[in-house]
Amino acid sequence: WFPTTACVTAIMSAQMGQPTLQLWTDEKFTITNCYLVCPNKEARVISQDVLSTLFIYWFSFQMSWRPTYRSSKFRNVYGKVGNRENCFDGIPITKNVHDNHFCAVNSKFVAVVTESSGGGSFIVIPVSQSGRLESHYPKVCGHQGNVLDIKWNPFFENIIASCSEDTSVRVWEIPEGGLRRNMTEAVLELYGHSRRVGLIEWHPTSSGILFSAGYDYKVLIWNLEIGEPVKMIDCHTDVILSMSFNTDGSLLATSCKDKKLRVIEPRSGGVLQQASCKNHRVNRVVFLGNMKRLLTTGVSRWNTRQIALWDQEDLSMPIVEEDIDGLSGLLFPFYDADTHMLYLAGKGDGNIRYFEITTEKPYLQYLMEFRSPAPQKGLGVMPKHGLDVGACEVYRFYKLVTLKGLIEPISMIVPRRSDTYQEDIYPMTAGTEPALSASEWLSGINRDPVLMSLKDGYHRPNQLVFKAPVKEKKSVVVNGIDLLENVPPRTENELLRMFFRQQDELRRLKEELTTKDVRIRQLELELNNLKNVSPNNV
Repeated sequence: WFPTTACVTAIMSAQMGQPTLQLWTDEKFTITNCYLVCPNKEARVISQDVLSTLFIYWFSFQMSWRPTYRSSKFRNVYGKVGNRENCFDGIPITKNVHDNHFCAVNSKFVAVVTESSGGGSFIVIPVSQSGRLESHYPKVCGHQGNVLDIKWNPFFENIIASCSEDTSVRVWEIPEGGLRRNMTEAVLELYGHSRRVGLIEWHPTSSGILFSAGYDYKVLIWNLEIGEPVKMIDCHTDVILSMSFNTDGSLLATSCKDKKLRVIEPRSGGVLQQASCKNHRVNRVVFLGNMKRLLTTGVSRWNTRQIALWDQEDLSMPIVEEDIDGLSGLLFPFYDADTHMLYLAGKGDGNIRYFEITTEKPYLQYLMEFRSPAPQKGLGVMPKHGLDVGACEVYRFYKLVTLKGLIEPISMIVPRRSDTYQEDIYPMTAGTEPALSASEWLSGINRDPVLMSLKDGYHRPNQLVFKAPVKEKKSVVVNGIDLLENVPPRTENELLRMFFRQQDELRRLKEELTTKDVRIRQLELELNNLKNVSPNNV
């Protein structure tokens, strides 16, 4: 009734000098005797009934320490690299060491920050135009400093925002079919930061709200309907490393170089929750959809890469922490709210790990890992409505390989035998129709995203048109503070940028002065003609 694998087998031994249970068997592995050996080497015979009870308790105790196995429909997800003809080759990807993706993707275009001299630039390529790029392919090159971040508007697929070391944020409108010549004139030029701008984020539900974070430790909220900043968040004491919104955009989570994680109410600028991360130095933060959870990537006190899960309503301590590896590259988190899958990609790594996140223990379920020998500079992500539903594609990355000048698409696919639409892996997802206008959101209204189905393919419900306000350059005042007041430069690069801005301003003023001089001369001539006219001719 009880299997054993040795003639004299100790199957139960307790710690700290407790008695040991020994089973004696014959050659046919049948139990003949059972002894309880005490620390004083005294042996006592135990009956089979008592042994059965002891074994049940021992087996239950051992099984309680084993990791629970949870079946998942995403445990066989695999990464598929696009063919050579589906890649984008010959692209001069930027060599900037700023910790960002340098890539933005939507269903129409792929935008990549490029290496350039005499200012910053990025290229915009139609998704269907894969293959090798021409050496003189047109660029968006209006910035006077290096471009640090680019983001597509989630509701207007031809509108892209960029920020730069020249302290400006610019909004561009890309023509249908892509660029045919270099673009230097932006639809909007937004000046409000006194230092370089490192991050920009579009609001997830409002059509005209843009957030920007600069090295002046401030977050500005721009209302693009009027082209002005309407709010300044100045609760940070160091450089802001990342920003993330919850589903309806009512909360903003930030990670900062001052080792603090914050949850902010963006319209008031108040800090709702704050965590001082001493054991887990936070680098990146992301909201986990409607789960009321935050996930951060960072470094532990032993300099190992680490992820941590937090309750957004209580940041006193993380729910769970998990070490990843001992490499030094920054970990970028990507979260898919539809499948509850988390993707981790390290800067300079060639692999992408993916997990499934649940609301119950163990919270983080490791699934698999995609491996590639080429290191990644950054990654762009295709929106849901741009995925191949027929191939059961649930996520798609666009990987920047700097050494090869290559953009490589990587599709995450759920293997299914049926060719029909898989409703369990494609729930209703956020669409391309805004739920709010900028003025509605600023007035305090919150709404969830307008959802769409991917079953019948992507069809835009209506054709929205982005209208930029026409305004003159003037001082920018937020909360009674002029954001464009003279701030002394801290570095040589900032001094040069300020010098070039002043040169542009002087050039503009000279042109305006010349125009007014010409007009004054014309008026003087007309006045002289009137004086010289005789009274008879009047």
